[in-house]
Amino acid sequence: MRYLARNNLACKVVDSRDNPPGLDMLRKEFPEIECELGPFREATFLDAAELIVSPGISLKNEAVARAIEAGISVTGDIDIFSRQAESPIVAVTGSNGKSTVVSMVGEVLRAAECSFAVGGNLDADPAKPALDLLAGARKDFYVLELSSFQLETTQCLAAEVATLLNLTEDHMDRYADMGEYQLAKMRIYNGCKKVVINRDFPMPEKIKGFTGPVWSFGFFEAEDSGVNLLEKEGETWVALGKEPIVPVSEIKVVGKHNLANAMAATALCLALGIEHSAIRSGLAAFPGLPHRCQWVANQGGVDFYNDSKGTNVGATIAAVEGLGEKISGQVVLIAGGESKGADFSGLVPALRKWVKQVVLIGADAAAIADVIGDECSFVFAPDMGAALGLARKVADEGDAVLLSPACASFDMFDNFRHRGQVFSESVSALQ
Repeated sequence: MRYLARNNLACKVVDSRDNPPGLDMLRKEFPEIECELGPFREATFLDAAELIVSPGISLKNEAVARAIEAGISVTGDIDIFSRQAESPIVAVTGSNGKSTVVSMVGEVLRAAECSFAVGGNLDADPAKPALDLLAGARKDFYVLELSSFQLETTQCLAAEVATLLNLTEDHMDRYADMGEYQLAKMRIYNGCKKVVINRDFPMPEKIKGFTGPVWSFGFFEAEDSGVNLLEKEGETWVALGKEPIVPVSEIKVVGKHNLANAMAATALCLALGIEHSAIRSGLAAFPGLPHRCQWVANQGGVDFYNDSKGTNVGATIAAVEGLGEKISGQVVLIAGGESKGADFSGLVPALRKWVKQVVLIGADAAAIADVIGDECSFVFAPDMGAALGLARKVADEGDAVLLSPACASFDMFDNFRHRGQVFSESVSALQ
């Protein structure tokens, strides 16, 4: 809205809710803008010159779909940004790790003394919505985290370098299947100049025909332009082939998934021509993000970790494995919430190997319990405070209590940040 107002573009706000969040602020800041609330009206959409569709609204929505069939132009905030931005775009998507990789790239660019701005779907300071980035001074680089929802309305991003980090089941309440989900993610490569691929995942068919520079990252040794792990003189390094760049011991975030994130960030920065010394300094300076396997406290030899951003099965598996490999004891996992149609069976091997007990909360707790069956001990809790009380009872010295829900938060909380805050406050209340 701020972008449209700055550019004197006439518009109307339409929301299917009768009293959407932020309505009072919108009316106060833009009193001249008409707001149409309640169920979508097809006539409104058919009368529009263009629909700027929020990522939260599926293009399959009946009213939106009919407007598209009628030839009404549809766009989104990232699509508009890509047409207006005058500096190179670094674009990152994937089911997991997006925020960490974008923030790592930002730290490297800071170390390289480049001007940059981070935004898009990134929910961490100092990120902003993409179009708000255009209001400030022009930057050397724009680094964007992009969701599949944002990419659905993005025609040609034309990024300087783009990557799809990984793909695990998520948002199955929005997409018909994994193929449709992947197609949305793949739009990040439309018009890009360079690509970064994850060698540990199957290469998308679209990339096989790409004729520009291709960089890669992965745990097995790479050929030219490939980032991997290297053992040298008793130290493990993130390296470009045989050339060491940053020792793993200097990277503050833990777990195999964060090593993959560091390798992805390294590949992206190499594709931008950033010096190795800046990559090392930036990765070493990165402290980690809130609500991503964030250490909260130690009580009686038990560590408590907040991974509220673990909103899908793949993220929770990574958190459990990363923490399980680090600690001397076992993990007590707090999980549950809105499942988004997820298949929880992928959790079972990690639970069997690393988890002492699962404490289940939220709307789809029973669905997770059905999948766990006899594979791991589990109990139910009505709220976060009760869940932590149950977890603390079974956790011994050397164990870790981990909140990594594998679910969305909206059944019990405002968002994942609110869930993480309640967890941290409940940990403090245990003392």
